[in-house]
Amino acid sequence: MDTSESSSESGPRPAAKAPAPDGPRRGGWRRWAMDTRPLRRPAYRRLWSSTIVTAVGSQLTAVAVPKQIYDITGSSAWVGAASLAGLLPLIVFALWGGAVADTVDRRKLLLVTNAGIAVTSLLFWIQAATGLESVAALMLLLALQQAFWGLNAPARSASVARLVPEEELPAANALGSTVMQTGQVVGPLLAGALIPVVGLPELYLIDALALCVTVWAVYRLPALPPLSGTAVRRAGVREVVAGFRYIAGHKVLLLSFLADIVAMVLGMPRALFPQLAAETYAPYGEGLALGLLFAAIPIGAVAGGLFSGTFSRARRHGWMVIGAVVVWGAAITGFGLSGSLWLAVAFLAVAGIADMVSMVFRGAILLSAASDEMRGRMQGVFTVVVAGGPRLADVLHGGAGSAFGAREAVAGGGLLVVVVMLALAAAVPALRRYRV
Repeated sequence: MDTSESSSESGPRPAAKAPAPDGPRRGGWRRWAMDTRPLRRPAYRRLWSSTIVTAVGSQLTAVAVPKQIYDITGSSAWVGAASLAGLLPLIVFALWGGAVADTVDRRKLLLVTNAGIAVTSLLFWIQAATGLESVAALMLLLALQQAFWGLNAPARSASVARLVPEEELPAANALGSTVMQTGQVVGPLLAGALIPVVGLPELYLIDALALCVTVWAVYRLPALPPLSGTAVRRAGVREVVAGFRYIAGHKVLLLSFLADIVAMVLGMPRALFPQLAAETYAPYGEGLALGLLFAAIPIGAVAGGLFSGTFSRARRHGWMVIGAVVVWGAAITGFGLSGSLWLAVAFLAVAGIADMVSMVFRGAILLSAASDEMRGRMQGVFTVVVAGGPRLADVLHGGAGSAFGAREAVAGGGLLVVVVMLALAAAVPALRRYRV
């Protein structure tokens, strides 16, 4: 931590105490390759390995639910309504789940919630296999699944700081984020290949079986109770409110959340991909253009993760976040100005790399700048921001695209990201000064 920051700005930062197996300094191209030191920690390796399976499995369900709803109704409006049906439970239970994660053994919470998600996937399979064809049942199950996920995500993320030492947090976040982004690419492709072969109901069953692997991996984790000396308390509204007060009192945490909100709300253009594919990039083939646009950002993020070796050597985490958000905005602006599909995809891939850098260092800041008794609540807010930002962006960009044109809306949003992020960084120095 930069000594110019007061203790009230940063807060205590306990992390895993095991000595870091640094080994010899890597040279040549290896210094750019992904830092895999956290995988030498057996507990973290179990948690990460389970993510490999569920990252793909969860995407099977993410494809199956809207596909089934569209097959039943023939309406994209119902597909959008189902997405919103899952948002409110996610927000409520992520905020509450963060408070719960700060008061109980996080391993036990992960066991219960992963088992709940698995049972929900099994119920998805039963309703599809029996031909229920009820949109209400699908939306109810989706709400239940998102509630369990909201409880699970804060505990899972907050546990990482107890499994690896502080200097390995960026590497651990890069490993986890790369797996999740890979799942967003591989999962939908696998779902599209499997539906004609095994049928849609079986996608739910595969996800349920994959979650059993996760439950077993979590069962083998060490106990993760609140640290000794932490006051015993109940996870109620008061604790959730205390989490927001903690954020307000620690500017570096507040700025890390605002950075993501600025990038995602102002600069995530996915709602305009169909319009751009049908209008601007129609000569390339609408289907090809749409697929490339949706895949470009995750592919860039995966590439960024694979070459994240330098992340562990970065000490100015605040500047890494600021720079990543500015690059994201500039890349989105370039995408909006691109008349060539291949140039547009290249700009989106650069944006994906920037998004990976931002995710890694925002996650590291949240885990290092917050005390352990607050990490669950910080991750709960983080989950809400990550889930809610792109949905708000869909609304804003959809309206702006209709009013001003798709390319103009995209380019304008990207430019706003750059201007607002630089203004925030100039106005509030806490993020600029933050270092480890």
